[in-house]
Amino acid sequence: MRRPDLSSRSTGTLWLSSQVALFTGVLFAVLLLVAIVWMSLRGHQQVVDQDLQQEALYARVIEDQATRSFDAVAVVLSALSETIVLHDSPDDLGSMGRQWAQALAGVPFVRSLAIVDAQGKIVTSSNGSETGRLLDLRPLGPRPAPGQTLLGPLLRGRALADFEVGFNRSTLRPGVNGIPMLYSFGLKTGQSLLAVAFINPDALVNFQRQAIGDAPLSVVMTTYSGAVLTNTGDMVDAPGTSLAGHSLFRERLAEREHGSYRESGTEGVLVAFRASRVWPVVVLVEQAVASSTQRWLARARPVLIAGLVVVFMLLGMSLMLYRSLRSRERSRVLFDRARDQVVRSERELSVLLRSLQELIFRTDASGVVTYVNARWAALLGAKAHQALGQSVLDVLVPERATDRAALFALDHLDGVRHCRASTLGADGRTRHFELAVVPLLVGGQITAFAGSAVDITELLETQRQLQMQLSLIGLMLEISPQPTSMADDSGRLVMVNKAWEQFKGYERSEVIGKRLAEFLPANEALLHERAEQELNALGGEMRFEARITRFDQGMRDALISKVKVPSESGALIGVLTVLTDVTEFREAERAIREARDVAEEASRSKSEFVANISHELRTPLQSIIGFSELGLMRGRGNERITGMFQDINASGQRMLALVNDLLDVSKIESTVGTFHLESVDLRSLIRPVARELGPLLARKHLSLSLELSEAPLVARADPMRFQQVIRNVLANAVKFSPDQQVVELTAEMSVQGEIVITVRDHGPGIPESELEKIFEAFVQSSKTKNGSGGTGLGLAICRKIVEAHGGRIHARNMPDQGALFVIAFPARTGPDTVPMSAP
Repeated sequence: MRRPDLSSRSTGTLWLSSQVALFTGVLFAVLLLVAIVWMSLRGHQQVVDQDLQQEALYARVIEDQATRSFDAVAVVLSALSETIVLHDSPDDLGSMGRQWAQALAGVPFVRSLAIVDAQGKIVTSSNGSETGRLLDLRPLGPRPAPGQTLLGPLLRGRALADFEVGFNRSTLRPGVNGIPMLYSFGLKTGQSLLAVAFINPDALVNFQRQAIGDAPLSVVMTTYSGAVLTNTGDMVDAPGTSLAGHSLFRERLAEREHGSYRESGTEGVLVAFRASRVWPVVVLVEQAVASSTQRWLARARPVLIAGLVVVFMLLGMSLMLYRSLRSRERSRVLFDRARDQVVRSERELSVLLRSLQELIFRTDASGVVTYVNARWAALLGAKAHQALGQSVLDVLVPERATDRAALFALDHLDGVRHCRASTLGADGRTRHFELAVVPLLVGGQITAFAGSAVDITELLETQRQLQMQLSLIGLMLEISPQPTSMADDSGRLVMVNKAWEQFKGYERSEVIGKRLAEFLPANEALLHERAEQELNALGGEMRFEARITRFDQGMRDALISKVKVPSESGALIGVLTVLTDVTEFREAERAIREARDVAEEASRSKSEFVANISHELRTPLQSIIGFSELGLMRGRGNERITGMFQDINASGQRMLALVNDLLDVSKIESTVGTFHLESVDLRSLIRPVARELGPLLARKHLSLSLELSEAPLVARADPMRFQQVIRNVLANAVKFSPDQQVVELTAEMSVQGEIVITVRDHGPGIPESELEKIFEAFVQSSKTKNGSGGTGLGLAICRKIVEAHGGRIHARNMPDQGALFVIAFPARTGPDTVPMSAP
């Protein structure tokens, strides 16, 4: 059979290696380029996110300043109007212009303050020249209701005189604008007046420009409908400009009061916005994405250039490596062909000798080599051929000089002669051999020698590495910060490290060979002895914690780990013990427990304080409400006095409702609060509450759909508390339902044996992120902007009452419109009066 051509196979393999090298280099270059692109995109996105956060901060600062500015103007208008109410006739107001001019010092961003009657005549003004002029009030915006303040649109003009009837407004200089703020009130005579403040928008713009500094931002303040009030850009054409087509007003403002986003477009814009909770204004901060891209490029350009340089260098090195491997492959092919010829020749000459792993040789009587086997070529390379005709001692050099003379001595005829020799191998390493020589006798005379050499290089290397590993393990144990010791099967110490000496205060020379009981406290030694007995019985490893003695610090908490060290047969050689000091950890745990106890005590003190202060507030509130009702009775016929006492009575009622809610919260959270449970049909508790809310439903032209189960819905509940829950949830549904809608209340028994009560409205719904937050104290939904008011305690009280009964309450939005509140009450047994569990 013809043997395969080894040279052609080797050539194919080498050719493949050069192709793999080139492919690998190109692949790494491509991967590096992809990584650079990915990192660049990620860095660009990080810069964009940072800019969005900065814009959101600017929007918040500017909105807060605008709100405070408008609040200040409103306070000034209200305060000055109250002083005017004391006058009997508007004819007495002409002399108050100086007082109004002094008031301008507190609001420097207001150009003028004036009082205008119903016909538009300026009764008095901080600008004396304006007094007596007749104004066209239509451009200033709608007239507010008595006691209300409205913010008008951005108008072209410097003062109220620019709105005088008959004045040609086309002559006004562009870029000089103002924002009117109107406050309506009445005199004792019943005459209606209008307090007008003309705000300078340039003052607001100056603050906005100072706030953003040199940042490439654009700040615009608009109304809820998108009408521009201020603009850090050109204000010449600002009056009458509207941004109603902006994506903020089309898509986002209806859902959120503030936020930031990236608006897609031709170039892209980063937008941050914030709506005022007090005034109908929205602050809009914008920046082109190109600005962020420029900042990112300024920082990333050196990294990009360096990365591209590395990519090109990698491609060049791959090409150079490919060419080098191709040259090496050609040389290797020639070498393999020559080697194959030698191998075939030696295989034909001596199959047996070629299969041996030892070096086989033959010499004459003087030690000159006359024959060597193939193993010489494998281990020594060219030296195998050079050995022919040379002395063995010149090729394999003995390690001891005495062996050189004794190995081929002719004066004795003893058997095998041994020595160790070394030489430089084909791989460039020094190789060590165990050399054995046997004399060949002819007629009692030594005529030649036959020998062999066993390669012991790997054995010596293994012994050296094993010794190094043992030394390394010993060094690692020595420098380990954890005290470590090892005892033999009889319990006597055979090893301790430096950390153990420092922990126990003994030198290793004092304890090696001794039992633990000979130098440790009796209880600690007994602890180790029992643990080692259990470990010997069970095997594996074990860990336990105990208090042991440290010689310089006294008793310490320590985690003790013990590991059984078995022999090859599984018998116990010894036990390795490692100590870990966990004293600081345990002290930290104790500190955490103490801090938690302090926090719980603070929570209890808070609840007691809320309860006490609420009780203290109820007494004066009852007096205020009582006297306000008395004032209503006695002030009939005097509309002004009746209105004042109605305001006092309404404020007192709202304050009393808040105090009652606080009392409910404190009672429910109190550990001494009680619920009086009794078996009751919940249907009989729901119907009275529905009738009680009839007038409230009628005022909003709402109807109530009441669907109660025909079967009794019996549960153990506190009737008063249960009705409080139904009343709060149903009142909320009525409060947030649009007019001419239906509020639906159902109660039935579920398949799980629970009583399920649902209340559905058709209002604005609840944002998904707030479905759980609305049940927290003092939290209301961000969508309730219809002036419904409330303290934010009603739903929190409902959840606490329901959970105290072992039930649950949650809310979800309906697919079409509105929200659905679900109350689940379990059937439960127990005493009629149960204590409230501690929070």
